[in-house]
Amino acid sequence: MIKTAMADYHKLTCIKFVPRSSSDQDYLYFNNGNTGCWSSVGRVGGRQEINLQSGGCMTKKGTVEHEMMHALGFLHEQNRADRDKYIQVNYNNIQSGRENNFEKAKKEYADAMGVTYDYRSVMHYSPNSFSKNNQPTIEAKQKGVSMGQREGLSKKDIQKIRKMYKCGKKK
Repeated sequence: MIKTAMADYHKLTCIKFVPRSSSDQDYLYFNNGNTGCWSSVGRVGGRQEINLQSGGCMTKKGTVEHEMMHALGFLHEQNRADRDKYIQVNYNNIQSGRENNFEKAKKEYADAMGVTYDYRSVMHYSPNSFSKNNQPTIEAKQKGVSMGQREGLSKKDIQKIRKMYKCGKKK
């Protein structure tokens, strides 16, 4: 699944993941520890871990691409500074200790690269993510949209990656 996700980045963006050589000091390290799906946001230097727990994190290509987008410097879509125009966060439904996943980012730390809000982003949580009562933690203000897909990078995800990394045009 990791190679499949990498192939999408190679095909759709100018991002190229290459095998680590002995001289590389900064690199991504894919781990399958029993701690869920996670990655640091942006380049941290040295060994940068992306954890993809066996089972849940490895069943959909979009989950792997989601964690890789974190490593490339992207936050969750529902954390955008302008998110209140597009979604409502229901804090009363969020599991205790998980509220940080729904904090709105300060504008100076979260550049949307001029791309409009993307309900279909691989970086967007689903409506019931981290729900303590099976009620929605996130509701779209636009009727009839779905959120939280993990099938693969959306068109706007690709657009943002290309802008951030100054990729030329790709088909």
